[in-house]
Amino acid sequence: MIIDTLENLKLYAPMNARIKDVVAFLAEHDLRGMPEGHHEIDGPDFFVNIQEHGAKTADEAVLEYHRVMVDVQIPIGGPETMGYTPVDKLPQDGYDAATDAALLPGIRPESFVTVQPGEFAIFLPTDGHAPCVAPPAGFKKAVFKMKADR
Repeated sequence: MIIDTLENLKLYAPMNARIKDVVAFLAEHDLRGMPEGHHEIDGPDFFVNIQEHGAKTADEAVLEYHRVMVDVQIPIGGPETMGYTPVDKLPQDGYDAATDAALLPGIRPESFVTVQPGEFAIFLPTDGHAPCVAPPAGFKKAVFKMKADR
């Protein structure tokens, strides 16, 4: 898991070539004005989901991990707290290749971090994450998804 400011996102391009494409997308689009939903940027290998969520408590948040895709998650307009546990400490059953996700309800993350607007979190296939813990009013976020092998 990597957390940093959006100003520094370009520094992570060597780890995945699509990160430079995220930087370019952010320069050309106002995430706050984008409607909720799935937005393809370059087919199924690179897209952004704009999501609006109600609040979840730390206990309600569901740990998940992916084997194929990398997430770059950006809170919009309000902070988001995210849980984290390394994948090698999580059960390996329950992975669904069709959705590239394992959902692990009932397992509390080892740690939590709050990501502010103007920051991002990158989750690699080695990172179990429990997104969507937010203040009671809920929040909006962008989740860029890209193949890990680029």
